[in-house]
Amino acid sequence: MENSLGKLFTITSFGESHGRCVGVIIDGCPAGLAVDEEDIQRELDKRKPGIGVMTTKRAEEDKVEILSGIFNGATTGAPVCLLVWNRDIDSSEYEKTRFLPRPGHADYTAFMKYGGFNDFRGGGRFSGRITAPLVMAGALTKKLLNLAGIEVIAHTVAIDGIEARTRTFEEIREKVWGNPVRCADPDAADEMVRAIEKAKGEGDSLGGIIEGIALNVPVGLGEPVFDTLDGALAKALFAIPAVKGVEFGSGFSSAGKRGSENNDPFVIRNDKIVTKTNNAGGVLGSISNGMPIVVRIAIKPTSSIAKSQETVNMESMESASLITKGRHDACIVPRAVVVVEAMIAVTLCDLALRVGLIPRVMK
Repeated sequence: MENSLGKLFTITSFGESHGRCVGVIIDGCPAGLAVDEEDIQRELDKRKPGIGVMTTKRAEEDKVEILSGIFNGATTGAPVCLLVWNRDIDSSEYEKTRFLPRPGHADYTAFMKYGGFNDFRGGGRFSGRITAPLVMAGALTKKLLNLAGIEVIAHTVAIDGIEARTRTFEEIREKVWGNPVRCADPDAADEMVRAIEKAKGEGDSLGGIIEGIALNVPVGLGEPVFDTLDGALAKALFAIPAVKGVEFGSGFSSAGKRGSENNDPFVIRNDKIVTKTNNAGGVLGSISNGMPIVVRIAIKPTSSIAKSQETVNMESMESASLITKGRHDACIVPRAVVVVEAMIAVTLCDLALRVGLIPRVMK
């Protein structure tokens, strides 16, 4: 397995869904960054299940523990190790269906790749549970980026075809955490909640789209031709379970436009070169162009549903059917919003360190 991401700022994820814990080791974090458990816990709490029938019944406390790399309220320059313990574990259903791969999950591919030795309980390393360590890493990187004036925000823009109206950055900041679906459009949020509850009542699930935004990113982040800004961000975002698509700026819609429609004209505002539009999503030639980085992430419907689905028995090689039991979200989009923020922040932090935007020791 490849469990590490980054070059100068590296995160290494460890743990399984139903193992003792999940955690992250962060190497290359500059020394002298003021941080405490509260900073990390605040981000972790954003990932917790919401309310009502739309969320999982698994109730993990997810209280962060700092094992190393932070002393007297600041990073030391040594590897930072953070973890949360898995407390609310029930593996009984997974033991019963060990040889029945769940449609939409990695059960079959993991079984074949690792010869059946993979931890199948709760999906093991392929569970959404592994996103908790990513959020912890994101808490540190957001603080580092803030020192450089860079802000990362994300919000739900669509669930089940229900689309949020365009909002300003200020409105997104103000409203995104005020409802259980993390949508900055309150009217659309209410519709989304009803749609999720309906799907849950029918034993089904929903997917959606999250938009991630990075503000005040200077010109020059990204290392062409292989460590491109958009490529690095896409790689990090695809590490989030259930992500099936990533697009920047006008994305796939640009394929249906003319160059005169899709190009972003350059203008001068306040003695700075900017573009009138942002169809490029803040990335030109795989390098940040100084405009907001805008990326949209497609999240598939939760694979675990309470409907009968066709599968096979990998042991007897016979056809079978399966109803996935257990504790699952009817829609994981809301809980993934903070994870998207984290992966954008981790990627930008590594690239910022590589161009010297963030110092190795905080002054």
